[in-house]
Amino acid sequence: MAPGTENDRQLYELKIFHDVAKALTSTLDLDTILQTIMEKMAAYFEPATWSLVMIDESSQEPYYAASVGRGAESLGQLRLSDGSTLVDWVIRNGEPLVIENVNADPAVDPDSRQTWLDGSCPVVCMPVKTAGKILGVIELVNIDMEVYTRSQMLLQTLADYAAIAIENARAVGRIQELSITDDCTGLYNARHLFTMIAEELHRSARFGYEFTLLFLDLDHFKRVNDQYGHIVGSRLLAEVGDCLRESLRLVDAAFRYGGDEFAILLPQTSGEAGLRVARRIAKVFHERLWLPQEAFGLQVRASIGIATYPTDGTTPQIIVQHADDMMYAVKQAGRDNIAVSGVGIVGLDED
Repeated sequence: MAPGTENDRQLYELKIFHDVAKALTSTLDLDTILQTIMEKMAAYFEPATWSLVMIDESSQEPYYAASVGRGAESLGQLRLSDGSTLVDWVIRNGEPLVIENVNADPAVDPDSRQTWLDGSCPVVCMPVKTAGKILGVIELVNIDMEVYTRSQMLLQTLADYAAIAIENARAVGRIQELSITDDCTGLYNARHLFTMIAEELHRSARFGYEFTLLFLDLDHFKRVNDQYGHIVGSRLLAEVGDCLRESLRLVDAAFRYGGDEFAILLPQTSGEAGLRVARRIAKVFHERLWLPQEAFGLQVRASIGIATYPTDGTTPQIIVQHADDMMYAVKQAGRDNIAVSGVGIVGLDED
């Protein structure tokens, strides 16, 4: 609650700035920083209901990242007379929206008013933005307007802090993504393969799961580079990466291991189930013409090796080595086939 005297209020606001700045400089965890900001905001302004709306970076759609208080789940249904929600209006205009009484203001659509918006109900919506870009909106319902009028700069500063936290977190995320992603295909790179196998191995050991690793090499890829050039070869690799992503479950992960070699990690998947996935992928290679939009219509085949935890190894290095060895066994046996660690060549079709 905001202190009564001017001197006490200023000291309290300085403490809020200090606490939030400390959170910003002590961690890069977005949830932790936003929680600190919103807790300080709620303690100072004491809204009956509040929410933090964020805009998804990919879809640019707003979503409620946090909602607290009576009727919070219905806050997004409150609309203006033009049909837009309060959040829509703030995102579109980039300006704070202050409504001193949503139950009496003609700018508010009366059909959208909720039963929990009792009496004289002020609402303040503050944009969270940086460099003119809207990242989200803070909504405060049933806020004390005297406190807001006296300390609106504090609320604006807290919104600015939230914007800094969101931008920092996204920048770090982009840097991390670049460090683990292959530029050509958009798949994870070989470095991240070993990281994810180590994590999956730990999880599988703890819960008694199996997981399977596929190693895949494009057959005669050099011929594509020699005949059509490296640009076409890179486009083919990118299309293969897209195809592998589309062929897998959300929990699976595909990697470009290097050159024209790919790896696929299949969590909670037995060797038998992994073989079915490998055969399905091989079938895609047999049925698909690659780069049709460039009038090439290339036919490409793949050699696939399979290893499974814990049967074929209990360390990332050994599991990768076994899958890689099986892929090379297929290469040496004539290509366009599948080999399973401990078994050998198994063929593309089920027995």
